[in-house]
Amino acid sequence: MKVVVTRPRAQAGPLVERLEQQGHEVVECPLIEIEPTDDPVDVEGYDWVVVTSPNGAAELVRRANRPLPRVAAVGPGTAEALRKLGLEPAFVPRVSSQDGLLAEFPRPAGPVLFAAAEGSRRGPIDELGADFVPLYTTGLVRPDEPPEGDLVLLASGSAAKSFAALGVDIPVVSIGPETTRVAESLGLRVVAEADTHDLDGLVAAVGSLASR
Repeated sequence: MKVVVTRPRAQAGPLVERLEQQGHEVVECPLIEIEPTDDPVDVEGYDWVVVTSPNGAAELVRRANRPLPRVAAVGPGTAEALRKLGLEPAFVPRVSSQDGLLAEFPRPAGPVLFAAAEGSRRGPIDELGADFVPLYTTGLVRPDEPPEGDLVLLASGSAAKSFAALGVDIPVVSIGPETTRVAESLGLRVVAEADTHDLDGLVAAVGSLASR
């Protein structure tokens, strides 16, 4: 099966390797780029910090100005990124989306800092009464030529937006409900969503489709 991987090139290696080990042909087509902001992250006075992506986890740990309070991680991929950095998340919602976070978040929450990408949805931030700090910006990348493949893997809403702008019709495998929501709102054909919302889930979803 010919699989299009859309992660930033610097982060695509583990996924590409796993797919190739399963015998798939991989087309690397980065559709987003991550540009960290550089200001320190002031976590003083907060009971919780919410982080929503592996990129955010890395930036939060790198730039926090003091030991972190309890950290809530949206999704197992984000949680695993924190663990690799030596930090055990205090809360990971069962449903890996910002709506899942809101439904399950411990209440009363106390002071919350929401640390995520610039331009993140305001609804969850406002519902938690949280302060917001942008950890990075996500730029959309347009390839010289549209990719060709049997499946395209999308691991974020930003990747879905970038792929939709190409105007090509390749079935989508989504990493989780938030990405699926954005992809479907843009008219993309989501044929599978990872059961676990991380790289293991993406690889398993591709394997399941390939075996049909």
